[in-house]
Order: sequence, then C-alpha cells, then structure tokens
Amino acid sequence: MSRYDLTRIPAVKTLVVNRWPQFILRAIALAGFVVAILAGLFGTPVGSRNLSIVFVWIAWWALLILAAVPLFGRGWCTVCPIPMAGEWLQNGAVLGPRKKETGDWRLVTGNLQSPIPSLRLRQWPKRFRNIWLQNGGFALLALFSAVVLTQPKVTAVILAIFLFLAVGTALIYERRAFCRYLCPVGGFIGLYSQVAPLEVRVRDMAICASHTEKTCYTGNADGYGCPWGVFPGGLVKNTTCGACMECLRTCPHDNIAIQIRPVGADLTVARGRKLDEAFKAFIMLGSAVVYSAVMLGPWGWLKTTAYNVGSLAWLGYALAFLLFILGLLPGIFYLVTWAGMGQRVNLRVVRQRFTANAYALVPLGLAAWIAFSLSFVFANISYLWPVLSDPFGWGWDLLGTAVTPWTPYLSRIVPILQTLVLVGGLAWAAVTARKIAEEKRGGTALPAIAYCFFITVGMLWLLIG
Repeated sequence: MSRYDLTRIPAVKTLVVNRWPQFILRAIALAGFVVAILAGLFGTPVGSRNLSIVFVWIAWWALLILAAVPLFGRGWCTVCPIPMAGEWLQNGAVLGPRKKETGDWRLVTGNLQSPIPSLRLRQWPKRFRNIWLQNGGFALLALFSAVVLTQPKVTAVILAIFLFLAVGTALIYERRAFCRYLCPVGGFIGLYSQVAPLEVRVRDMAICASHTEKTCYTGNADGYGCPWGVFPGGLVKNTTCGACMECLRTCPHDNIAIQIRPVGADLTVARGRKLDEAFKAFIMLGSAVVYSAVMLGPWGWLKTTAYNVGSLAWLGYALAFLLFILGLLPGIFYLVTWAGMGQRVNLRVVRQRFTANAYALVPLGLAAWIAFSLSFVFANISYLWPVLSDPFGWGWDLLGTAVTPWTPYLSRIVPILQTLVLVGGLAWAAVTARKIAEEKRGGTALPAIAYCFFITVGMLWLLIG
C-alpha cells in the first residue's frame, strides 16, 4: 500500500521536531483544562451555563470524535495536557532534556529516577500491560454518563482525578504509564486511531536493526526515550503509539516518518490483534447504542433512571448496561463467528477468529459515535457562545455573547448525515470483515456482516426513527 511521507517536507519536519509549537498547544489545552475544573467546582450548577460541561462534553467532544480521531488518529494525545505535570517532574525540565553538572543527560530522561529522591521509578506490572484497565475505566464512566454530562461538579471531579492519577503514576512508574494503561480516553482513541490516514513509522527497518543504541527508545541529548515505552521499529499499528514526536527528535539517522496512508490500514494487519482490544470494540459500540437510547431516545423514564445514580432502578440499569456491552454483544458475535467458520474447530481457534473478526467492528463503532455526536453536538453547540462570555455563570459578558439564545443547528441535514455515516460504516465494516475472513480458508464473513447490519439498523432506528 502506498504511503506519502509528510516529514520529507522541510516545513512539516521543522514543525514537529521543534518543541515549541507542541508545547504552546499543550499549554493552551492545560489552561483550558484547569479553567474547566475551576468552572465546574465554583461556577453555576446549571450545566448548559457552565464551561466545564459545554466546553468539555460538547465542544471538545465534537472536535475529538468528528475530526481529531478519524483524521489524525492519536492527534489529541500529541497535545493532551493531562500528562504534562507528571512529565515535568520525571524529566526535571519543561522542554527538552537538560544536562546536569555531570553532563549525563540520561539522568533526566524520565526513565531512570523518580522525582522523589528516595524512590526509583518502576516498570508497569506485566500483568497489566494491556488495555483491560482502560476498558473498565471507560465502562465505569459510561455508567455514570448521565450525571457526568449534566453536573459541572462531577465533571470537574473526573477531570481532577485524571490529572492526579497522571501525576501519581509518574511519581511511581516509568514514562507515561497513565496514558498507555489507565486513561479511558486514550483507550478508545488508540482503538479508533487504526482507521486514521496518518501514522508514525520507521522508514527503513534495516537501519533500525543496525542501530544498536536504539535512542528512539532510550533517549539522547535531543529528546526523551519514548514516553509510551514503544520501540518504533516494532510498530505495526497506531494503537500503542502516542504520536508524541520524541522518536523523530532522537533518531540520529532521520529514519522516523509521519506518513499519509490508506485509511483503515491497521485493521487488516494480523499481527498484534488482542482480546482486550476486541472487547474495547464491543464496549465502544455498545456504549454508542446505549448513549443514543438514553440521551436522544424518546424514553424519558430511561434518562431519569440513568440520572438517579444509586437508586434501585439505576442498579437495574447499570446491570443491564454491563450485560449488554460485556455479555450480549460479544456473546452473539462469538456465536456468529463460530457459525461462520463452517467446520468443527476447537475453542482456541474460535477465540482467535473471534478476536480477529472483532476488528471489523472498529469502523462501525466509530461511525456509530460520529452519528450520535452529530445530533448531540449540533443540537447543543450554541450553548458554547454564552459560556465563552460567562464561563462560571456569574453574570459576566466578556465577549458580548452571554445572552445568545440556544439554537439547534442543521436540524434537517443531521439525519441525512447520520444515515450516510452509518451506512458508510457498515460498508467499511463489511469490507474489513471480508478481508479478515480471506486470511484463512474455511470461513465466511457473512455472519459478521449480518451482525453489523442489525447493529446499523438499530442505530438508525434510535437516531432517526
């Protein structure tokens, strides 16, 4: 498959290697992050008038789902402010590696010592070097979504927890352990980054093999060892690469590239398929279905139940939600996978095929989230203009837009866009399922395609009717 190397363009190479553009974007994002926390804690409790709700769950979410993830993959991780404080502590610097009096840059790469003098940074435990914790974190957030999306203080607390967890793990574990193994947002960005047309990859594997120092992983005077603990020479998918650009800074042979590639190129790469990622596909797809039913469906009792956290009705809702995303959806898919194999095989082979086939759900899941977000975002984005003028709901009018009325946008066009997105996601899922089925003989993609078809019909019914 053809690629186009963007870093062969001098201006692009300069932009991504220079630390200042990335730092400025991250600093702006960090400032917005802090303001969102403060607004949530001290501003008005009315969600539609509070910056923490409107900016995070409408504006930022629209940017993430509708643009950043499908176009740039891990692009948000490149500028995410959450790990910044922990990195500063680990590295002993705000920008690039600084030399101590010994002149040994390795002492401040963030890989060898803790900011606490009496501690040594640990490696992340092997048993948790996967995304199961991220899966659990996202499912937990989804359970409380109705409250998180409407109560500013709850959103502020969630954001603060993210920040303190990132700092806490940086004090104990090497590199960006929080980002790779704990962050619920990073988990689904990694999954859906497989469809993006951008990738960070090695140009020539032979150069990597002959370069014994592996400075892209260990770091040097020009940059830090990969904060995500990834060796670029072994990258085959976007899921574990945080697009932090450190490898571009530390490779002495200019052997790292940012490339434009065919969309969805990772989905048919057999190497690196994992059960935890397969279940992430079900969690995300199922959550999109439930969110559409709760937030946009005609059942007021369902939304009330999801909002009344701790009630007996909510406990029933929580149990049903977990059974749906962790039991029913993967269980049915397992059965259709077995049926599609067309022969009697052992359970290990069925599990392998189940894991492989689940990657066909990635484009459908992303399409489901885009379709849900289109109606949610365009119906509520006009709340942004008042809160930009009055972020705390204290009666300010900084930009003269504090009294701008709520106005839904593109009401007539949104259903058409949703239909196109969902049908396109189904077609993409079908093509992916067929390619995966062709990897091994004795199987068919038809059951997986039928599964995706019924999910698509269900989403169209929930969103459009």
